[in-house]
Amino acid sequence: MCKKDIVPFLVKARSFEWISGQKDDPKDLCSHGEVTLQAGSERITCYCCTSAAALRMLRTLTEDRSVEDGMFGEQMLPCCGFNMYADETLENVTISGCDTGIDYSVRHQGNTVILTFENGHEFPVSIEHYSREVLHFARQIEDFYRSCSAKELPEDECGRNGYTAFWNEWHRRMRLCCEIFE
Repeated sequence: MCKKDIVPFLVKARSFEWISGQKDDPKDLCSHGEVTLQAGSERITCYCCTSAAALRMLRTLTEDRSVEDGMFGEQMLPCCGFNMYADETLENVTISGCDTGIDYSVRHQGNTVILTFENGHEFPVSIEHYSREVLHFARQIEDFYRSCSAKELPEDECGRNGYTAFWNEWHRRMRLCCEIFE
């Protein structure tokens, strides 16, 4: 692939809040907001679960992902992320929600990622630029959580473990990706 074929990539987030619309809610574990994603001529703006979206994007810094992976409520820009299920080690989380959301595939090819949107449009993006944007987006989400009061963990073990696994996976991926890409 020629260098001239590489297109710009951008992730912008704004209007962070909790599902209730409040700027702080100690019981809500999933942040929401408006996200604009642009690759080449493809521009998507939607209101989504930003915490789930950021974790899924972090995963794509080191792993391929197909649209088929987003079936059953695991889209890249999901409407919601109301269930978090931890693995046995509390190191990885599965976040499920409704089947509404926007999805795209990410395929690694050398120093490039190929983004393929649901309409079939494909755009090559340099991994350096892609990772910089994804890490910036993830930091915005983390800053929003830090600006709010401490979370009240669910009483049920499944809910507590899911939230714990979310942050365990988040921090592990952030450390790894910062080592690789910064």
